[in-house]
Amino acid sequence: MNPYYKDYAEYLAEIFPGKKLQKLSVNTGGGCPNRDGTLGAGGCIYCNNRSFTPAYCFGISGVRAQLEAGKRFFRRKYRDMEYLAYFQSFTSTYGSGLAANLDEAMATEEIRGVVIGGRPDCLGDEVLDILRRAGEMMPIFVEIGVETLHDATLARIHRGHDAATAVKAIERTAAAGLHTGVHLIAGLPGETREMMLETIDGICCLPVESIKMHHLQVLRGSQLHVMVERGEVEIAPWKPEEYLEFCCDVVARIPEHIAVERFLAQAPPEMVVAPRWNIRNYEFVHRLHKQLDLRNAH
Repeated sequence: MNPYYKDYAEYLAEIFPGKKLQKLSVNTGGGCPNRDGTLGAGGCIYCNNRSFTPAYCFGISGVRAQLEAGKRFFRRKYRDMEYLAYFQSFTSTYGSGLAANLDEAMATEEIRGVVIGGRPDCLGDEVLDILRRAGEMMPIFVEIGVETLHDATLARIHRGHDAATAVKAIERTAAAGLHTGVHLIAGLPGETREMMLETIDGICCLPVESIKMHHLQVLRGSQLHVMVERGEVEIAPWKPEEYLEFCCDVVARIPEHIAVERFLAQAPPEMVVAPRWNIRNYEFVHRLHKQLDLRNAH
């Protein structure tokens, strides 16, 4: 048991007692209203979907086929594992096909739950009803891309929605009986340390079960990369020690009923322009625990 905060493994163990679970990413090739012209074109300035979509998701069509490929990949390293289908790429709750994709995932052998990544403005009544019905068959986790609760930052990163939309989406998703988590990014352009901690405080007042946070990365192929090269935006990349101290402050503010899934982004090194730390997630967590221990932050 993690003595510093509830980690994601502990959180899953409460929902799936006695099971070992691994997320399997699924790429349905879905769209995004911030890319297809509905809200904007080009997406959020930091986004490059290839940075977090595993190789086994490319060149394979169909939800079940991708999940089976994911199982073959992970089974080489882990035995006696069961799985969560993870609809991560783009916005899985946008457009048609959600119900059929969920049905295909839930019918795949060894899938015990589904994780859906989605924008706050793509969680309307019809979507929540589909997710709620699926939740009657197996646990459904909704990971809402909030990023920040500051409207000025949301506009700066071309997010396409405001903070009030995110708050409403969290409240409605939780009210639908779904496991509700949020995704946050630390170090967005123009944000101070105080602003980032204000977002943490605001999120912790809402009905969320988990927080996934990572530092901002400048990725090749993103609008942010182009903007940085042109001098249109300034980024002061975190140093590992600075981000470590910040994460300690974050942990101190998160109540014990909310799980922390992760603190670090893990894009392929060849795609990362800055910061280039060469630190794996487990290594960072080890350093974080040592620092929390020094703070007596049990």
